Amino acid sequence: MEEMEEELKCPVCGSFYREPIILPCSHNLCQACARNILVQTPESESPQSRRASGSAVSDYDYLDLDKMSLYSEADSGYGSYGGFASAPTTPCQKSPNGVRVFPPAAPPPPAALAPPPPRNACLTCPQCHRSLVLDERGLRGFPRNRLLEGVIDRYQQGRAAALRCQLCEKAPKEAAVMCEQCDVFYCDPCRLRCHPPRGPLAKHRLVPPAQGRVSRRLSPRKISTCTDHELENHSMYCVQCKSPVCYQCLEEGKHSSHEVKALGAMWKLHKSQLSQALNGLSDRAKEAKEFLVQLRNMVQQIQENSVEFEACLVAQCDALIDALNRRKAQLLSRVNKEHEHKLKVVRDQISHCTVKLRQTTGLMEYCLEVIKENDPSGFLQISDALIRRVHLTEDQWGKGTLTPRMTTDFDLNLDNAPLLQSIHQLDFVQMKVSSPVPAPPILQLEECCTHNNSATLSWKQPPLSTVQVEGYILELDDGNGGQFREVYVGKETMCTVDGLHFNSTYSARVKAFNKTGVSPYSKTLVLQTSEDTQSEEQTLPFPVPLERSQLRRMSPFSSTLNLQPSFPGRSYFELRSSAHQLSLHSSLQSLNSAGCNFETQGTPYSQLVDIKKMVAVAWFSFDPASAHADIIFSNDNLTVTCNSYDDRVVLGKTGFSKGLHYWELSIDRYDNHPDPAFGVARIDVLKDAMLGKDDKAWAMYVDNNRSWFMHNNSHTNRTEGGITKGATVGVLLDLTRRTLTFSINEDQQGPVAFENLEGLFFPAVSLNRNVQVTLHTGLPVPEFYTSRSAMP
Repeated sequence: MEEMEEELKCPVCGSFYREPIILPCSHNLCQACARNILVQTPESESPQSRRASGSAVSDYDYLDLDKMSLYSEADSGYGSYGGFASAPTTPCQKSPNGVRVFPPAAPPPPAALAPPPPRNACLTCPQCHRSLVLDERGLRGFPRNRLLEGVIDRYQQGRAAALRCQLCEKAPKEAAVMCEQCDVFYCDPCRLRCHPPRGPLAKHRLVPPAQGRVSRRLSPRKISTCTDHELENHSMYCVQCKSPVCYQCLEEGKHSSHEVKALGAMWKLHKSQLSQALNGLSDRAKEAKEFLVQLRNMVQQIQENSVEFEACLVAQCDALIDALNRRKAQLLSRVNKEHEHKLKVVRDQISHCTVKLRQTTGLMEYCLEVIKENDPSGFLQISDALIRRVHLTEDQWGKGTLTPRMTTDFDLNLDNAPLLQSIHQLDFVQMKVSSPVPAPPILQLEECCTHNNSATLSWKQPPLSTVQVEGYILELDDGNGGQFREVYVGKETMCTVDGLHFNSTYSARVKAFNKTGVSPYSKTLVLQTSEDTQSEEQTLPFPVPLERSQLRRMSPFSSTLNLQPSFPGRSYFELRSSAHQLSLHSSLQSLNSAGCNFETQGTPYSQLVDIKKMVAVAWFSFDPASAHADIIFSNDNLTVTCNSYDDRVVLGKTGFSKGLHYWELSIDRYDNHPDPAFGVARIDVLKDAMLGKDDKAWAMYVDNNRSWFMHNNSHTNRTEGGITKGATVGVLLDLTRRTLTFSINEDQQGPVAFENLEGLFFPAVSLNRNVQVTLHTGLPVPEFYTSRSAMP
């Protein structure tokens, strides 16, 4: 029952609901809390005055207020009524539940003296942020949720540990009896003193306290009446309006064209639907409980395996000579890190699943209590919303949530066979076998070629080699004679590397590997990329001399690295979830971020290079492999939306570390004024939060009126001007100047958003189900940036 308590608390005051009313959005509020958060609107801006003056603004526009105009977390704690320039600003504060609300201008008067709400008043739901304009009835126009009151009464009575005497003045004693006529609990002394068994009181019936509590629960409550006709009880149900109605409403013709059904029949139908929905959710909750048991067992098993592995490792290391001691400490440190990593992943999953299970259980218990109610009209007022919540909660359990993210095994095995002189190479190996290492691969020079700024390499095993090969590792230097880095790991024998620097010389080599180890490197192949993008395909003249001349680059081009094997293989971007993730990510980042010195010959860079010539035209799409599971892809992964009301993140397939890059996103759909965010991010950015909430993303989030820049949950540079359906958001990443700039409809939005950017960045977007965007790449630099760069 404790999990249900949050369902019974007001989102404004944080206490149990008192006289709750039902808003049109199906959420509940205390009547006093609803009165406190009313916002008065100017008489001249009311819907009636607008219709009288012939204004073209529809009632829908008036009702669909912008939630970011009313209050915003980025606005230093102040908000104003959206859409009315003359409305004064009102300081806002947070309730105990963390919901931002508007306090009254003065302390509210007693209920008996409280004036009616102003004729033109606006009420914003603190949960869904939907704004509502009250009619002449004010808060009396919202129905009373008597069913919720009944659930709260039963819950509070059930929490009482023991029934106490109601007449003891100090330290009430435990009640001995209850008088059904007086409706009072008495201890023995108070019963003899205040309720003697003589005179008129002798006819009163005294019952045990527990029986008295049950009789209180079963006492009939006031039947809910029609909000328009307070003397009439609900007797029918309007299917179109989804609300109970009385006979007088039908006689007045308010629902003449609507389908009307008997209240009792609809009550039974909706109870049946809610019960069926609860059956599915109950199965999910049962699976979640079993899954939690499995995770807790995994924690114990991981700890036991860790202890066993550490003991084995210590025994092996102690058997070696003293020269192994320093290496032993390093190996133990790695095991401990693996241990802590496994525990952290499993514990985080336990915590996440426990929270979701508590919420699910609370919703289930609340729904079961609602089903127990005998108030048809009250039930039908909330049944649709409950059925939707049950289905949504069930869907949340069906997206891989009940799958462990970590195994219990430590796939590490210490090989103590090497000789003492090889002690410094001691390391963990996996599934060591006695087969020999492969022979070095042979590069097939007749199939190797360059085209523009891409290079294709082909290799094969020696003809007489019989050793099994599991895969190959292709390494490339940075085009400046620097250190080699891994750029491809896979089984294929041909790979094309795109996005290299133009007019640069690269060295490439290949090695093979199997379970036993890694082969020696092949011979080094030197590759020369074309001087410009108009060059035709060139076949390398072999042999190529290994001596290289000093390179002079007058303009930086893109250093993006898109690995495209000619046959189905795995490029770096396809290996993010493999065991090579860490090494390949660091290798690629080092390869792309290795610096190149550009000679400016004493001339300012902006005067030397034409900004349009600096653009590296990059064509890319969104990456389904790294996106959140709620993201929906279409149009060859160029168009994305989401099936969740929460913000989800999707990245582009291409990462950038140098050069000038520009892409745009067109807004295909924009409903209910959400806050999509656009920008760049690291590959390990949070996928289940708005872009910019962590320190791995740099973004601009925007609504229909204004925008903000955000990084590490810090909001800056509020700028007027928002987006609508059909708008275009531009993202300009200048890694030469290390800046990020945004535009809306080809006009720069605010100042330069972020500076001093360094490293590998991926295009990124966060959005919810109310937004759909399409990506456009390979675009020229916009005019506002070109003109600014041309200034001395």
